[in-house]
Amino acid sequence: MSEILFIGLSLSSILLLIALGLSITYGAMGVINMAHGELVMIGAYTAVLAGIYLGLNLFFALPLAFLMAGVVGLLIERLVIRRLYGRIIDTLLATWGVAILLQQAIRLEFGLTFFGIHIEGLGPGLQNMAVPGFLTQPFDLWGLTIQPYRSFIIVLTLILTGVTWFLMYRTSIGMQVRAIMRNPQMAAACGIDVRRVSMLTFAYGSGLAGVAGVLLAGFKTVQPDMGASVVVDGFLVVVVGGVGSLFGTLASAGILGQINGSIAVLTNDILARAVVFGVVILLILWKPRGLFSMRSR
Repeated sequence: MSEILFIGLSLSSILLLIALGLSITYGAMGVINMAHGELVMIGAYTAVLAGIYLGLNLFFALPLAFLMAGVVGLLIERLVIRRLYGRIIDTLLATWGVAILLQQAIRLEFGLTFFGIHIEGLGPGLQNMAVPGFLTQPFDLWGLTIQPYRSFIIVLTLILTGVTWFLMYRTSIGMQVRAIMRNPQMAAACGIDVRRVSMLTFAYGSGLAGVAGVLLAGFKTVQPDMGASVVVDGFLVVVVGGVGSLFGTLASAGILGQINGSIAVLTNDILARAVVFGVVILLILWKPRGLFSMRSR
């Protein structure tokens, strides 16, 4: 029973990190970022390459992946998305194209395969990130079997969620983000630099996706298309929780992750995803704007 609980909570935690970035960027910028899953993939590959070439373990790979995914997200916003604000279908198609380009760049090792150059850790091969030994040994505590790595994922996610809440509700930049979510035109009229705030918001959400990629690499194979499925799960969490709602994203990630983890352990992954999609459909029919959508006047 404790194994099912930890699997569900750890999946919920990774879903939450992925969905937090999507919720913030979509709520503040009206952008459906289909390349968000590839930012997760970039975080995972950063951890793999940092271990191979720099000898860095999980704890050093986390901030590095945050920075790397944040920089890539910043470039995507500056080069592509900035020219498409207010055109939601165009941003969906453009970021989908960016996602394909990033996938193929990794698969082709940034084009170096054409010159016969192979970079260890990249390409279509199946890589894994080494997890420190002390995080792989389960132990018993008060009759419960504690899984250290999954517990680490849960604790780190709670910390990052708290940091995100603090940034959104206790800082001036967070106040500006929430103002843009409500009414970007009015926010701009009040002197808020909408483009600058949107750029920083997008970079922060991308960084969270990179951290999720590192955590995912600890128990899932790292490959170029690993982000394709997680971005769908992230959007499901955002839609069910309510766009722009931090608490809604947290609750939705917990519900869907626990359902997915429990059903997967008891049956298989395919049936688990089918059940999750069924639950999402029922929740959307019941609450079209999400469980905890922001009230507007």
